[in-house]
Amino acid sequence: MNVKGRKALVFGGTSGIGLSTVELLVAAGANVVSISRNPDKAAASTPDGVRLVACDVTNEAEVEALCQAEAPFDILVSAATGGDRAIGPFLSMDMKGFQGSFDKLWGYANVVRHGTQHLPNDGTVVLVSGAPARRCKPGQVSLSAVGGSVEALARALAPEIAPKRINVVSPGTIDTPMVPAQGAERDEIYAKMTGNNLLPRAGLPGEVAEALMFVIQNDFVTGTTVDVDGGWLLS
Repeated sequence: MNVKGRKALVFGGTSGIGLSTVELLVAAGANVVSISRNPDKAAASTPDGVRLVACDVTNEAEVEALCQAEAPFDILVSAATGGDRAIGPFLSMDMKGFQGSFDKLWGYANVVRHGTQHLPNDGTVVLVSGAPARRCKPGQVSLSAVGGSVEALARALAPEIAPKRINVVSPGTIDTPMVPAQGAERDEIYAKMTGNNLLPRAGLPGEVAEALMFVIQNDFVTGTTVDVDGGWLLS
C-alpha cells in the first residue's frame, strides 16, 4: 500500500507507539485522524494537519458512531491500552483487576468490528499486543492472557475479512508515558526491566511504529505477528 493520500484512523494515537505511528503516517503523506479519550491533552505534540477526535474504545456505541462518521478510510490502527492492567501473581490477584485488564481486548474488538466494514478490499488493520503473550515473566499473567487473545483474534479474523488484511505488532519493554517516573528513577526502572534482554535497553516508540508501517504497507502480510522486543522471546 502506498499510504500517500490514504486516510488512516489511529486509536490511541496521542502518545507512545500510537503517536509515533501517526508521525510516520503523516510523513508518508497519509491523512490521519488521531483518536483518544482525552485528545485535548495531546494537541501540542500532535503533528500539523492531524485531526484529533475523542472516543473511548471500550464504549461500543462511541466507536460505531465514530467509524460511521469517518468512513470511508483505508487504514485502521489501534494502539489504545483500554485502561489499567493488573500485575502480580494470578492466584492472589483481585479478579476485578484481572477482568479489567481485558478492556484492551474489548476495545480492539469494538474497533475491528465497527471499523473493518468501512475499509476497501485493499484496506488494512493493525493491532498491538505485547511480548508477554508468548513469553510470560513473573507477575505478567494478565498481560500474557490479554496479548495472547489479541493475537488469536487477528489470526482468526484474517481468513474471514480477506482480502482486507489484519496484523499484530508485539512490542517488548518500550519507553512510553505508561511509566510515569522521571530522571534517574525512570532509568533504574527500565534498566531493571530490560537487564536480561539480548538488547539490554528499552525500545523506542518509533522503533515499534516502523513495524506498524511495515505491515500497513506490505500487501502480502496478513494474520501475522511482528516482534519488536529487543530479544525478549529469546532471553
